Amino acid sequence: MLAFISSFFSYLLLMLVIVAVAGVATFIGITLRKKKNQAQPAGEAGAENAEGE
Repeated sequence: MLAFISSFFSYLLLMLVIVAVAGVATFIGITLRKKKNQAQPAGEAGAENAEGE
């Protein structure tokens, strides 16, 4: 029983680390995208969307 609890907490800790890394990556991505959008002139934002389709 002790091995199960130990293994469970080990995987729980691993999941928390993965969630934390994903949260930080999402925050960095949103921040970088906002900075890029502010750096672009207003006319170029629509042209970029049309090229991506």
